[in-house]
Amino acid sequence: MNQPSARYTRTAIVLHWLIALGIFAMFALGWYMSELPKDAPKQMGFDLFDLGIYTWQLAAEASPRTFYYNLHKSIGVTLLALIIIRVLWRITHRAPALLASYKNWEKKLATGTHHLLYLLMVAMPLSGLIMAVNSKYGIKWFGIDFIGGLDNAAYRDFFKEVHETVGAMLLIIVILHILGALKHKFIDKDGTMKRMSLK
Repeated sequence: MNQPSARYTRTAIVLHWLIALGIFAMFALGWYMSELPKDAPKQMGFDLFDLGIYTWQLAAEASPRTFYYNLHKSIGVTLLALIIIRVLWRITHRAPALLASYKNWEKKLATGTHHLLYLLMVAMPLSGLIMAVNSKYGIKWFGIDFIGGLDNAAYRDFFKEVHETVGAMLLIIVILHILGALKHKFIDKDGTMKRMSLK
């Protein structure tokens, strides 16, 4: 077990920001795709989010809803892999000690929030994965057949509820995490943010 230092390891920092970016992207994508109609015509090219920046070409025609749901699943599987790596890294590499300037309630809140954040980060993509596997479509990872669908409506619906509930909880915890970081940056003006910075 490595000894703690004042900063997180470079690997932990890179994983932290990659996962954070992935989580924000997944919330945005989930909101966007939920509004897509089921009966839209199929096509082979998709202007991502209609921004005019990048057009994604497919090997076969798909409806916008199918395309974005498959994209959501693909990113979710990738994100789950990154989160598992992050958890394993955290287990094998001791985190830096909390700053001595923290009050006792801040230490308890920070520790509890981080533990809950890790739990929800695993539960969110895992529940989505189980939900997708129990649909009739299964999972394609960026167009590659990954896991076939079991077509079990009862399990799919149950884990859909779990996925949505965990998502709401994760969003709340992420907001608290961000507010805490901003407090340390602009009010306490301590070195908390520097511990998760590559600079």
